[in-house]
Amino acid sequence: MFDSPMSLSAYEVLRVDVDIDDEGLRRAYRVRLRETHPDTGGDAALFVQVQRAWELVGTPEARAAYDRGRGYAASEWSGGGTAPTPSRPDTRPRARAYGQPGGWRRERYLSLIREWVGRGVDITDPYDPALVRSAPPEIRHILADALAEEETARLVADLGMGYTVWHDVFADRDGVDPEQKVDHLVLGPSGLYAMLSEDFGGPVGVRRGEISGPNVIGAPVTQLVSRARVIARAAGVRFSGAMVVLPDDAILDAVTELGKVRGTPVALVTRSALTTLLRRGIPGAREVGGTELFDIRTRLQQRVRHV
Repeated sequence: MFDSPMSLSAYEVLRVDVDIDDEGLRRAYRVRLRETHPDTGGDAALFVQVQRAWELVGTPEARAAYDRGRGYAASEWSGGGTAPTPSRPDTRPRARAYGQPGGWRRERYLSLIREWVGRGVDITDPYDPALVRSAPPEIRHILADALAEEETARLVADLGMGYTVWHDVFADRDGVDPEQKVDHLVLGPSGLYAMLSEDFGGPVGVRRGEISGPNVIGAPVTQLVSRARVIARAAGVRFSGAMVVLPDDAILDAVTELGKVRGTPVALVTRSALTTLLRRGIPGAREVGGTELFDIRTRLQQRVRHV
Protein backbone atom coordinates (compact mmCIF):
# COMPACT_ATOMS: atom_id res chain seq x y z
CA MET A 1 0.00 0.00 0.00
CA PHE A 2 2.96 2.27 -0.67
CA ASP A 3 1.30 4.13 -3.57
CA SER A 4 -1.47 5.61 -1.42
CA PRO A 5 -1.54 9.22 -0.16
CA MET A 6 -2.35 7.77 3.28
CA SER A 7 0.26 5.04 3.42
CA LEU A 8 3.53 4.98 5.27
CA SER A 9 6.68 4.89 3.16
CA ALA A 10 8.82 1.74 3.12
CA TYR A 11 11.25 3.50 5.48
CA GLU A 12 8.46 4.41 7.89
CA VAL A 13 7.23 0.81 7.93
CA LEU A 14 10.76 -0.31 8.81
CA ARG A 15 11.07 2.60 11.28
CA VAL A 16 14.33 4.00 9.92
CA ASP A 17 15.54 7.30 8.48
CA VAL A 18 15.74 7.58 4.71
CA ASP A 19 19.53 8.08 4.84
CA ILE A 20 20.27 4.95 6.92
CA ASP A 21 23.13 2.80 5.61
CA ASP A 22 22.48 -0.64 4.10
CA GLU A 23 23.62 -2.58 7.17
CA GLY A 24 21.43 -0.52 9.49
CA LEU A 25 18.51 -1.05 7.15
CA ARG A 26 19.09 -4.81 7.23
CA ARG A 27 19.18 -4.87 11.04
CA ALA A 28 16.00 -2.80 11.25
CA TYR A 29 14.26 -5.21 8.88
CA ARG A 30 15.15 -8.20 11.06
CA VAL A 31 13.89 -6.39 14.16
CA ARG A 32 10.60 -5.51 12.49
CA LEU A 33 10.17 -9.10 11.31
CA ARG A 34 10.46 -10.34 14.89
CA GLU A 35 8.12 -7.64 16.18
CA THR A 36 5.37 -8.34 13.65
CA HIS A 37 5.68 -12.12 13.17
CA PRO A 38 2.33 -13.80 13.98
CA ASP A 39 4.08 -16.66 15.80
CA THR A 40 5.42 -14.21 18.37
CA GLY A 41 2.16 -12.32 18.85
CA GLY A 42 2.60 -9.83 16.02
CA ASP A 43 0.09 -8.62 13.48
CA ALA A 44 0.01 -10.78 10.34
CA ALA A 45 -1.01 -7.88 8.09
CA LEU A 46 1.86 -5.74 9.39
CA PHE A 47 4.21 -8.69 8.92
CA VAL A 48 3.27 -8.81 5.24
CA GLN A 49 3.73 -5.05 4.95
CA VAL A 50 7.23 -5.27 6.44
CA GLN A 51 8.17 -7.91 3.89
CA ARG A 52 6.79 -5.74 1.10
CA ALA A 53 8.81 -2.78 2.36
CA TRP A 54 11.96 -4.89 2.27
CA GLU A 55 11.22 -5.89 -1.32
CA LEU A 56 11.14 -2.21 -2.23
CA VAL A 57 14.37 -1.11 -0.50
CA GLY A 58 16.20 -4.31 0.44
CA THR A 59 18.79 -4.20 -2.38
CA PRO A 60 20.82 -1.22 -3.59
CA GLU A 61 19.14 -1.41 -7.01
CA ALA A 62 15.60 -1.62 -5.61
CA ARG A 63 16.32 1.11 -3.07
CA ALA A 64 17.69 3.48 -5.73
CA ALA A 65 14.61 2.93 -7.90
CA TYR A 66 12.30 3.45 -4.91
CA ASP A 67 14.09 6.63 -3.84
CA ARG A 68 13.71 8.08 -7.33
CA GLY A 69 9.95 7.54 -7.39
CA ARG A 70 9.09 6.84 -3.74
CA GLY A 71 6.54 4.29 -4.93
CA TYR A 72 3.89 6.66 -6.23
CA ALA A 73 3.35 8.94 -9.19
CA ALA A 74 1.64 12.32 -9.17
CA SER A 75 0.21 11.63 -12.64
CA GLU A 76 -1.68 8.63 -11.24
CA TRP A 77 -3.06 10.65 -8.34
CA SER A 78 -4.19 13.47 -10.60
CA GLY A 79 -5.71 11.15 -13.16
CA GLY A 80 -3.20 12.45 -15.68
CA GLY A 81 -1.61 9.10 -16.38
CA THR A 82 -2.30 7.52 -19.75
CA ALA A 83 -3.24 3.90 -20.10
CA PRO A 84 -1.52 1.79 -22.73
CA THR A 85 -3.44 1.64 -25.98
CA PRO A 86 -4.76 -1.89 -26.56
CA SER A 87 -3.98 -3.59 -29.85
CA ARG A 88 -7.73 -4.02 -30.37
CA PRO A 89 -10.55 -1.90 -28.95
CA ASP A 90 -12.32 -3.30 -25.90
CA THR A 91 -15.81 -4.11 -27.13
CA ARG A 92 -17.03 -5.94 -24.03
CA PRO A 93 -20.42 -4.73 -22.76
CA ARG A 94 -20.05 -2.56 -19.67
CA ALA A 95 -22.25 -2.04 -16.65
CA ARG A 96 -24.57 0.94 -16.83
CA ALA A 97 -23.09 3.69 -14.66
CA TYR A 98 -24.38 7.02 -13.37
CA GLY A 99 -22.63 9.74 -11.38
CA GLN A 100 -18.99 10.73 -11.05
CA PRO A 101 -16.99 8.33 -8.80
CA GLY A 102 -14.56 10.18 -6.56
CA GLY A 103 -15.60 13.52 -8.03
CA TRP A 104 -16.91 15.11 -4.86
CA ARG A 105 -13.90 14.03 -2.80
CA ARG A 106 -11.47 15.31 -5.45
CA GLU A 107 -13.17 18.71 -5.39
CA ARG A 108 -13.07 18.65 -1.60
CA TYR A 109 -9.37 17.75 -1.63
CA LEU A 110 -8.47 20.57 -4.05
CA SER A 111 -10.39 23.07 -1.94
CA LEU A 112 -8.78 21.98 1.33
CA ILE A 113 -5.21 21.68 -0.01
CA ARG A 114 -5.38 25.25 -1.35
CA GLU A 115 -6.85 26.49 1.92
CA TRP A 116 -4.13 24.69 3.88
CA VAL A 117 -1.28 26.08 1.76
CA GLY A 118 -2.67 29.58 2.14
CA ARG A 119 -4.26 32.29 0.08
CA GLY A 120 -2.08 33.91 -2.52
CA VAL A 121 0.29 30.95 -2.71
CA ASP A 122 0.56 29.48 -6.20
CA ILE A 123 0.28 25.68 -6.30
CA THR A 124 1.87 24.37 -9.47
CA ASP A 125 0.62 20.82 -8.93
CA PRO A 126 -1.86 20.05 -6.12
CA TYR A 127 -1.03 16.34 -6.55
CA ASP A 128 2.72 16.73 -6.14
CA PRO A 129 3.80 13.84 -3.84
CA ALA A 130 5.91 16.10 -1.62
CA LEU A 131 2.97 18.47 -1.12
CA VAL A 132 0.51 15.64 -0.46
CA ARG A 133 2.88 13.98 2.03
CA SER A 134 3.24 17.23 3.99
CA ALA A 135 -0.52 17.81 4.25
CA PRO A 136 -2.50 16.88 7.39
CA PRO A 137 -3.81 13.29 7.52
CA GLU A 138 -7.43 14.32 7.07
CA ILE A 139 -6.62 16.00 3.74
CA ARG A 140 -4.55 13.05 2.52
CA HIS A 141 -7.36 10.71 3.50
CA ILE A 142 -9.82 12.57 1.28
CA LEU A 143 -7.54 12.14 -1.74
CA ALA A 144 -6.92 8.48 -0.89
CA ASP A 145 -10.66 7.85 -0.73
CA ALA A 146 -11.23 9.61 -4.07
CA LEU A 147 -8.66 7.30 -5.67
CA ALA A 148 -10.29 4.29 -3.98
CA GLU A 149 -13.71 5.24 -5.35
CA GLU A 150 -12.28 5.61 -8.85
CA GLU A 151 -10.60 2.22 -8.66
CA THR A 152 -13.84 0.54 -7.52
CA ALA A 153 -15.67 2.21 -10.41
CA ARG A 154 -13.18 0.75 -12.88
CA LEU A 155 -13.70 -2.71 -11.43
CA VAL A 156 -17.49 -2.72 -11.34
CA ALA A 157 -17.68 -1.38 -14.90
CA ASP A 158 -16.41 -4.78 -16.03
CA LEU A 159 -19.37 -6.62 -14.48
CA GLY A 160 -21.25 -6.35 -17.76
CA MET A 161 -24.58 -5.11 -19.01
CA GLY A 162 -26.58 -7.08 -16.43
CA TYR A 163 -25.45 -4.62 -13.74
CA THR A 164 -26.30 -1.01 -12.98
CA VAL A 165 -24.12 1.25 -10.82
CA TRP A 166 -24.82 4.62 -9.21
CA HIS A 167 -21.84 6.57 -7.79
CA ASP A 168 -21.77 9.26 -5.10
CA VAL A 169 -25.40 8.99 -4.01
CA PHE A 170 -26.97 11.39 -1.49
CA ALA A 171 -27.97 9.61 1.71
CA ASP A 172 -28.94 12.66 3.75
CA ARG A 173 -32.62 12.82 4.65
CA ASP A 174 -32.60 16.57 4.03
CA GLY A 175 -30.46 16.26 0.89
CA VAL A 176 -28.08 19.06 1.91
CA ASP A 177 -24.99 17.37 3.39
CA PRO A 178 -22.75 15.74 0.73
CA GLU A 179 -20.72 14.07 3.48
CA GLN A 180 -23.77 11.86 4.01
CA LYS A 181 -23.32 9.82 0.86
CA VAL A 182 -22.96 6.24 -0.29
CA ASP A 183 -20.00 5.79 -2.62
CA HIS A 184 -21.63 3.19 -4.88
CA LEU A 185 -24.92 1.35 -5.35
CA VAL A 186 -24.57 -1.83 -7.42
CA LEU A 187 -27.61 -3.69 -8.73
CA GLY A 188 -27.38 -7.07 -10.43
CA PRO A 189 -28.71 -10.63 -10.31
CA SER A 190 -26.95 -11.26 -6.99
CA GLY A 191 -28.79 -8.37 -5.34
CA LEU A 192 -28.64 -4.67 -4.54
CA TYR A 193 -25.55 -3.61 -2.61
CA ALA A 194 -24.48 -0.39 -0.92
CA MET A 195 -20.71 0.04 -1.08
CA LEU A 196 -18.04 2.11 0.60
CA SER A 197 -14.57 2.42 -0.98
CA GLU A 198 -11.91 3.10 1.63
CA ASP A 199 -8.15 3.42 2.00
CA PHE A 200 -6.88 3.80 5.55
CA GLY A 201 -3.24 3.72 4.50
CA GLY A 202 -2.41 0.45 6.23
CA PRO A 203 -3.72 -2.84 7.59
CA VAL A 204 -7.03 -2.81 9.44
CA GLY A 205 -8.79 -5.28 11.68
CA VAL A 206 -12.31 -6.03 12.83
CA ARG A 207 -13.61 -5.47 16.33
CA ARG A 208 -17.22 -6.06 17.35
CA GLY A 209 -18.40 -5.90 13.77
CA GLU A 210 -16.58 -2.65 12.99
CA ILE A 211 -13.36 -1.79 11.17
CA SER A 212 -10.52 -0.92 13.54
CA GLY A 213 -7.12 0.58 12.91
CA PRO A 214 -4.91 3.60 13.63
CA ASN A 215 -6.44 5.74 10.86
CA VAL A 216 -10.05 4.59 11.27
CA ILE A 217 -12.31 7.33 12.60
CA GLY A 218 -15.90 6.73 13.64
CA ALA A 219 -17.87 3.64 12.65
CA PRO A 220 -17.65 3.19 8.84
CA VAL A 221 -19.74 0.01 8.69
CA THR A 222 -22.55 1.38 10.85
CA GLN A 223 -22.58 4.63 8.87
CA LEU A 224 -22.75 2.74 5.55
CA VAL A 225 -25.70 0.62 6.68
CA SER A 226 -27.52 3.65 8.13
CA ARG A 227 -27.10 5.61 4.91
CA ALA A 228 -28.27 2.65 2.84
CA ARG A 229 -31.43 2.54 4.95
CA VAL A 230 -32.10 6.22 4.13
CA ILE A 231 -31.85 5.46 0.40
CA ALA A 232 -33.96 2.31 0.79
CA ARG A 233 -36.79 4.21 2.46
CA ALA A 234 -36.67 7.05 -0.08
CA ALA A 235 -36.74 4.72 -3.10
CA GLY A 236 -38.92 1.96 -1.64
CA VAL A 237 -36.33 -0.76 -2.19
CA ARG A 238 -34.55 -3.37 -0.06
CA PHE A 239 -30.79 -3.81 0.03
CA SER A 240 -29.38 -7.33 -0.18
CA GLY A 241 -26.23 -6.32 1.67
CA ALA A 242 -23.40 -3.85 2.10
CA MET A 243 -19.71 -4.06 1.24
CA VAL A 244 -16.62 -2.12 2.28
CA VAL A 245 -13.98 -2.28 -0.47
CA LEU A 246 -10.37 -2.12 0.73
CA PRO A 247 -6.91 -2.36 -0.88
CA ASP A 248 -5.64 -5.93 -1.16
CA ASP A 249 -3.04 -5.59 1.58
CA ALA A 250 -5.38 -3.92 4.08
CA ILE A 251 -6.87 -7.24 5.24
CA LEU A 252 -5.57 -10.81 5.17
CA ASP A 253 -8.68 -12.54 3.84
CA ALA A 254 -10.11 -11.62 0.46
CA VAL A 255 -13.60 -11.58 1.98
CA THR A 256 -14.40 -11.05 5.65
CA GLU A 257 -18.06 -11.52 6.54
CA LEU A 258 -19.21 -9.38 9.45
CA GLY A 259 -22.66 -10.92 9.80
CA LYS A 260 -25.74 -8.72 9.89
CA VAL A 261 -25.67 -5.09 10.97
CA ARG A 262 -29.19 -3.78 11.64
CA GLY A 263 -30.47 -6.69 9.59
CA THR A 264 -28.16 -6.11 6.61
CA PRO A 265 -25.44 -8.67 5.71
CA VAL A 266 -22.07 -6.88 5.55
CA ALA A 267 -18.68 -7.97 4.23
CA LEU A 268 -15.22 -6.46 3.87
CA VAL A 269 -13.76 -7.31 0.47
CA THR A 270 -10.42 -6.68 -1.22
CA ARG A 271 -10.35 -5.05 -4.63
CA SER A 272 -9.10 -8.19 -6.34
CA ALA A 273 -12.07 -10.19 -4.99
CA LEU A 274 -14.76 -7.53 -5.51
CA THR A 275 -16.20 -8.55 -8.86
CA THR A 276 -16.33 -12.22 -7.84
CA LEU A 277 -18.24 -11.37 -4.66
CA LEU A 278 -20.64 -9.10 -6.53
CA ARG A 279 -21.40 -11.87 -9.01
CA ARG A 280 -22.12 -14.51 -6.36
CA GLY A 281 -23.36 -12.21 -3.62
CA ILE A 282 -22.75 -12.21 0.13
CA PRO A 283 -23.83 -15.59 1.57
CA GLY A 284 -27.33 -15.28 2.96
CA ALA A 285 -28.12 -12.14 0.99
CA ARG A 286 -31.34 -11.95 -1.00
CA GLU A 287 -30.90 -12.34 -4.76
CA VAL A 288 -32.81 -10.20 -7.24
CA GLY A 289 -34.09 -11.33 -10.62
CA GLY A 290 -36.66 -10.96 -13.35
CA THR A 291 -39.13 -8.13 -13.14
CA GLU A 292 -38.02 -7.22 -9.59
CA LEU A 293 -34.59 -6.21 -10.86
CA PHE A 294 -36.21 -3.97 -13.46
CA ASP A 295 -38.52 -2.48 -10.82
CA ILE A 296 -35.66 -1.71 -8.42
CA ARG A 297 -33.65 -0.08 -11.21
CA THR A 298 -36.61 2.10 -12.14
CA ARG A 299 -37.26 3.15 -8.55
CA LEU A 300 -33.61 4.07 -7.99
CA GLN A 301 -33.41 5.97 -11.25
CA GLN A 302 -36.35 8.04 -10.14
CA ARG A 303 -35.07 8.72 -6.61
CA VAL A 304 -31.26 8.74 -6.71
CA ARG A 305 -29.59 12.13 -6.33
CA HIS A 306 -25.86 12.51 -6.84
CA VAL A 307 -23.70 14.74 -4.66
